[in-house]
Amino acid sequence: MVELVDTQDLKSCSRKRSAGSIPALSTKPDTKVSGFVVDNPLRNNENYQKSVCYFKDVMTTIFIYNDMHIFVRDLTLIKNNMCRVYNQIGCLTAIQSHLHKHNVKYTSLQELINFQENYPAARQQIISFHKLLIEQEKNSLCDEIVQLDSAIETKKYEVEQHLLVELEQLKHRLDNLSSVHTNLIHTFINSIKRIYFGAKIRNGKRLFNFKIENSLKYLTKINHTKIKRYQYIIMNFDDAVIKSGTVEIQNLDKKKRVIDQINNSIYGALGELEVVTKLQNLPDDYILINDFSLSFNKPIYNRKENYYIQSIQMDHILVAPSGVFLIETKNWSKHSVENHNLWSPVQQIKRANFALYIILNGKTSILNKHHWGDRQIPIKNLIVLTKHKPIEKFQYVKVLNINELFSYINYFEPCFSIRETQTIADYLLSLIS
Repeated sequence: MVELVDTQDLKSCSRKRSAGSIPALSTKPDTKVSGFVVDNPLRNNENYQKSVCYFKDVMTTIFIYNDMHIFVRDLTLIKNNMCRVYNQIGCLTAIQSHLHKHNVKYTSLQELINFQENYPAARQQIISFHKLLIEQEKNSLCDEIVQLDSAIETKKYEVEQHLLVELEQLKHRLDNLSSVHTNLIHTFINSIKRIYFGAKIRNGKRLFNFKIENSLKYLTKINHTKIKRYQYIIMNFDDAVIKSGTVEIQNLDKKKRVIDQINNSIYGALGELEVVTKLQNLPDDYILINDFSLSFNKPIYNRKENYYIQSIQMDHILVAPSGVFLIETKNWSKHSVENHNLWSPVQQIKRANFALYIILNGKTSILNKHHWGDRQIPIKNLIVLTKHKPIEKFQYVKVLNINELFSYINYFEPCFSIRETQTIADYLLSLIS
């Protein structure tokens, strides 16, 4: 809100201030306002001045140009402090716990959503990559098999020639033995040598092929393995691709299953974060408690509806100068809103209201007593729909969309001081600490 106020109007404000209808102005030196910039065309004029004043806790900037005062006041944008927030939202806590348990790392909710949306493409990308790998492997195997065949033939020829040379040398030595018998000893020695060389030649011929095969054993084994792999790829290309990418595909599928298990929490967290972001812009005399969960050792009995309340859980509790707001956030589509199998948030918030009303208003020491009697802490029930809002109205609960939230909260007149608001919040926080 921007008001143009002249000197006479400021004098009028001073008279009202003296009468007590406007709090006293406390002038302070220029203060930097976080996140808010006033664009004023007079700022470079030599007659232009600026001062910062405060009406209670609402900062007011007064631009003075000659005798005209440009009086700028904005309860939400210029406010120096924001709503105080306690606790992380419940859905986010559940997400972090679940993903940590399954060793899935992430940096944001949007990353999880993007993963779900891109999962089919990511899986296909893995398969396409391994198709390329298998095709490259097949071509490499073909070349390697040809090279091995050539190496085997070369090796075989070399071994054959070597063995043949050995046999020829043995035959030559056998043939060179003297047939002249000079004496008995020489005759005996030559007989032994003939037997020995003859045996060597016979063994050489008998083991000729064995020695060749044995020398080729290593190369033949490698070649056989490569031929077998090559034939498998030719006959079972798709299976080879899947097996090649098994680890990556299994890890991707596992991550998908883990994330899908908390799909409701992911979209619930998005809705809750949207509400928290909205409420954070409230002044600092508002206190927001996220993920309020409370169990009762002795269940609270609702006599009218004949049931016991053993625990309550609310997405948000806003402690405001005008009372306590119980807020349940639903990031539901139209299909979810119309789904009869989903637990009614109306019943959930009614249960929480009943229990908290007894807790807060049953403790007369929470607030200072009024001379008329014990004071009541009003509790209002809100269901905030971030997507689809039903057209129906419900008893005891106000159903709003995200854009109606601020105006509804600000509709109610304050009934607590800043200190009393903090007292209520401290008491609620003590219940869940």
